[in-house]
Amino acid sequence: MGAQSSAALGTWQAAAQGVSLSGSSFTADDPGVVDLFAVLAYGEISAFYRLAEEAKLSPTLRGKVAVAKMAAAEMRHFETLESALAERGIDIFDAMAPFVRALDAYHDSTDPSTWLESMVKFYVGDGIAADFYTEIAGALSPEVAAVVRDVLAETSHSEFVVEEVRRAVATSRSERDRLTLWGRRLLGEAITQAQYVMAQRDELTELVLSATGDLNGIAALFERMQASHAERMAVLGI
Repeated sequence: MGAQSSAALGTWQAAAQGVSLSGSSFTADDPGVVDLFAVLAYGEISAFYRLAEEAKLSPTLRGKVAVAKMAAAEMRHFETLESALAERGIDIFDAMAPFVRALDAYHDSTDPSTWLESMVKFYVGDGIAADFYTEIAGALSPEVAAVVRDVLAETSHSEFVVEEVRRAVATSRSERDRLTLWGRRLLGEAITQAQYVMAQRDELTELVLSATGDLNGIAALFERMQASHAERMAVLGI
């Protein structure tokens, strides 16, 4: 078991104290589902503003337009979640409030300084989140799971990121080494912030425990996330 997975298990042991999974079946109106939609919504709107800002880092017009399209996709996902919460009588801004600090901390700690770092963060960071939340979707009712999977669906825009990064690292060993370290940092920071969020929200902890079965299942989830991360890094050529 990797160091990050071991640390994660320790955090979850504390978070899971007092959480009951008796007859876990998460309906559309479950508080945990509301929290899940809310944290996803804040992630999407944060990504929108981040991408809109980072488009300025692109050295080409093609890159600026590609990132603008990525940002537009994130906004559409946000609107999907906003509608899902509104159907439940939930104000999206109130629902997102508990997650602002943790997600802002993640973005502050992984603020890209170059165009390539920005692209790796988009591709790898979104992939880490997708792995985590897609697995949780397995514990949800079909209609709720469908919303989650729709929001996390990859788009063709990722192909642009792969092309940009692979082209750069193929011609520069130093760039490849630097981006490899950057990708590892993104994984570590993402797992740390996910642990923090779940430890603060019992309802989300219950969702994750239900999806994975027990603490050993959570450890296995983090192992799978690390394996998927390695595969994405390989696709990028790093």
